[in-house]
Amino acid sequence: MTSPLAPYRRLTIKIGSALLVDSGSGKLRSSWLADLSEDIAALKSAGTEIVIVSSGAIALGRRLLKLDAIALPLEQSQAAASAGQIALSQAWAEALGRHNIVTGQILITPNITEERRYYLNARTTIATLLGLGAVPIINENDSVATAEIRYGDNDRLSARVATMIEADCLVLLSDVDGLYTAPPAKDPTATHLPVITSITPAIEAMAGGAASHLSRGGMTTKVEAGKIATQAGTAMIIAKGTEAHPLRALTDGARHTLFHPAQSRAQARKRWIMGTLAVAGTLQVDAGAARALLTGKSLLPIGVTKVKGAFDRGDAIAITDPDGHEIARGLVGLDSDEARLVMGKRGPTVVELLGVGNRSELVHRDNMVMVSKSGEVL
Repeated sequence: MTSPLAPYRRLTIKIGSALLVDSGSGKLRSSWLADLSEDIAALKSAGTEIVIVSSGAIALGRRLLKLDAIALPLEQSQAAASAGQIALSQAWAEALGRHNIVTGQILITPNITEERRYYLNARTTIATLLGLGAVPIINENDSVATAEIRYGDNDRLSARVATMIEADCLVLLSDVDGLYTAPPAKDPTATHLPVITSITPAIEAMAGGAASHLSRGGMTTKVEAGKIATQAGTAMIIAKGTEAHPLRALTDGARHTLFHPAQSRAQARKRWIMGTLAVAGTLQVDAGAARALLTGKSLLPIGVTKVKGAFDRGDAIAITDPDGHEIARGLVGLDSDEARLVMGKRGPTVVELLGVGNRSELVHRDNMVMVSKSGEVL
């Protein structure tokens, strides 16, 4: 049997509080985490990149601070998150460190995945960690988030992260082995659904609510996460995570639900850049740069002859040929003042002007869409 994870080279794996923390004692389930880390190490050794979205900070922190109430007021919840985040980070570092895997912690707030500048910075940091062989451990920054400004659960957060880093698949480890026609705990006649090709209103109606005081999400938020992920071209799997070695079990064919992406990641990203972002400026390029872009190259400052408009890093800009015809659109890597400063300059000069460590591309090929003369996406 082919592993359901076999087609995917980059995975985002979401771990809920109820899996990491024992609901009775409030202690970390260390043995379970050790088994999961072994599974992660096996996937990494096979060439799969792994990003973890991990709950558990508040659940761990409430025990450390001796907070017994089931429903914590906001200030106590934030305090628990602050104390628990240290314990959570240490737990992951130690568990994966036994397999010589380095972890990097990233705390996310909604503006990071919703505002382009922060989005690009976070995406670059995560991509750099992955390129260095590390496993990023991501959580919502609950110590500063408010009730009004937050994701509210890590299912939706994990979907935002998965689409931001262009993961092939989002794996939600849960207390159930997938989506059923009704909540199986309430309806013994509920039928398991192994594959969802499209998230329809009927599919959404099958989801239930949160099952534990430790978790803020339930099947409803998982299906909502599926809508975010699949519409952006990322597949999603819901699988049971309560037992030992949950990823190994999934690899060996354990029951799960696979949500097919509505479109490819490339199609989704092109549509996002072309259709949902207002153009803030224009970069005109010479003939050589125009030809290079058509072969899949990034846009370097040396090929730019004119900069029009005022824009910030991360804004969408149009790229035109020497005759002024739009040939591409993309997310710019420098602001307009920096672009004017380095246009027409070679790499060493760009480094002198902007400093070491700044990005050399004006528009990276991963953030660019080519456009035909008729205005169609290539």
